Amino acid sequence: MIEIEGTRVPLLAREGALLESKRDANGFLSAAWSQKADLLAIPLERLAPGFLTLNTRIAGKVFRKFATYRMRCALVGDASAVLESSGALRDFVRETNKGDSVWFVADVDQLEAKVAAAELQSVNLQ
Repeated sequence: MIEIEGTRVPLLAREGALLESKRDANGFLSAAWSQKADLLAIPLERLAPGFLTLNTRIAGKVFRKFATYRMRCALVGDASAVLESSGALRDFVRETNKGDSVWFVADVDQLEAKVAAAELQSVNLQ
C-alpha cells in the first residue's frame, strides 16, 4: 500500500492471478476494497495474454466494470513493445490517460505524478 497525496493505492504484486475477464475483475476489486483503496495499481504482468488486444474487447469490459464501481485503476509497467505494434492501442492509451478512471503509467514515479496532477485539478474545480 502506498499513499499519494492522500490517495490510498494498493500496488499489486507482479505475480498472482491474471486479469483476463470481466469476472476476474471481481477479485481485483475485492482486493482494492479490502484495503479501502481509492485507486488500484495493477502491474502489466498481471494482465492475461490478449488483454490489450483491443478486438478481444476484454480491456473495455474490465475497465467499464472498474468505472461502474468507481474504482480508478492504473496499469503500471513498460507497455512500449505492445504499443509499437498497435496504433489503435496507442490511441486507446492516449485517450484513457486523458481521463481520471484508467491510466497507463511506466512506473510508480509516473503514477505519483498522475495522482498529484489529478488531485490538483480536482481542487481547482471546486
